[in-house]
Amino acid sequence: MDVLNQDDVHGKFEVNFTGETVIKAVGPLPEPHIIPLSNLDLLSGRFPVTYFYFYSRSLLYDFISVIEDLKSSLAKTLNLYYPFAGRIVENSNTNEPEIVCDNTGALLVEAHANIPLKDLDFYNLNLSLQGKLVSINPEFPCQVQVTNYTCSGISITFTFDHALGDANAFARFLVSWSEIALKSPISSVPDHRRNLLARCSPRYDPELDRIFVKCTMEEILNIPTMKTLVKRLYHVDVSSISHLQKLACLNGSRRTKIEAFSAYLWKVMVKAIDEKHKTCNMGWLVDGRARLSGGRNSMSNYIGNVLSVAIGEASVVELKQDSISDVPNIVHQAISKVANKAHFLDLIDWIECHRPGLMLSRTVLGLGGPTLVLSSGRRFPVTELDFGFGAPVLGTVCSTIERLGVGYINQRQSANGDGSWIMSAILWPELAAALESDSILQPMTAAHLQL
Repeated sequence: MDVLNQDDVHGKFEVNFTGETVIKAVGPLPEPHIIPLSNLDLLSGRFPVTYFYFYSRSLLYDFISVIEDLKSSLAKTLNLYYPFAGRIVENSNTNEPEIVCDNTGALLVEAHANIPLKDLDFYNLNLSLQGKLVSINPEFPCQVQVTNYTCSGISITFTFDHALGDANAFARFLVSWSEIALKSPISSVPDHRRNLLARCSPRYDPELDRIFVKCTMEEILNIPTMKTLVKRLYHVDVSSISHLQKLACLNGSRRTKIEAFSAYLWKVMVKAIDEKHKTCNMGWLVDGRARLSGGRNSMSNYIGNVLSVAIGEASVVELKQDSISDVPNIVHQAISKVANKAHFLDLIDWIECHRPGLMLSRTVLGLGGPTLVLSSGRRFPVTELDFGFGAPVLGTVCSTIERLGVGYINQRQSANGDGSWIMSAILWPELAAALESDSILQPMTAAHLQL
């Protein structure tokens, strides 16, 4: 039996791993075949993405029943999402990853924690996640860990290789799994065609050469980082969100909550970078599905990566002097340059012109100066992920990566349903300290989750 120990603010937190099961898809499947990655898949960085959900005590289900039900429903879900039960290997001719759809299976890990859920450190994810609530086996691009707590609460962590898809794709997978577990009708049928092809005569805006760069997996694994990154979880009250949006709209412009919050983060960020830097950046992940389909939603079920990154640059002096109502204009302009069909068509062509190999944003690779990237997950399912033992009290995202060339914050809706947000963050220590010196980002506690 494998026992991991580490002291946190609540005392000794131990997790015992008690079982592993390879779950294969059941039912009719396509013949074994290979799915080449699309151009936009090659921009994913192959980073592991972990979604973690916490469920309070259920009096109706014991842990053994929960595990058996999850195994059964996962096997049926993998029939629909059969690439998730495959393997990701490198093509010896192109050195590009590809998905071998051979029903190798997904990995499900069972574990037991020695504390009740309310005693877990929800704020310091460095202590809670890696090696405890998230176990990584590189042989499985889709893996799940189900952990039981002494209070009969449960956490489920879902970890995916980014080559399988992006947040939209993973959301479809998780919602379908939940629907199958509840024996409800499937709300969407996945599209595995990966048919985002370059134009016959590839062409692109030369500006893309400044934003993106070709790289190797070795370079991604060894991204230069000046400092050890800290992983944190925060709660943001709906009142703070509304107040920031109201300030952002004072000059008469209509600005979204994300644009307003980005302006706040950017102004705090300039206080947490080395004085030698004259500029600093913010980035935003942009989903291209609606842009490429002309808003007709025809790509809503597309499984794969359809992401780009918008990068905004501003001078430190400008950010310090501008008001909270001025900075959202910079944010809006930066996002608008990417949130359109022309950009995504150019990006697909840019990648085509630089294949074979992997590509990445220069800033994410650590080549663009101090940068904070914000990802909005307002449509990502939280309370919808009921597998038969109740809705979660928390659902969010993080990653086990240790090296990243940017700071990263991911926004999710709170399971409270009151409009508040959960912010999962990977930050350099000075930025974490600067954000926590204010009252807007509150370190996550069990009280926020009403445990």
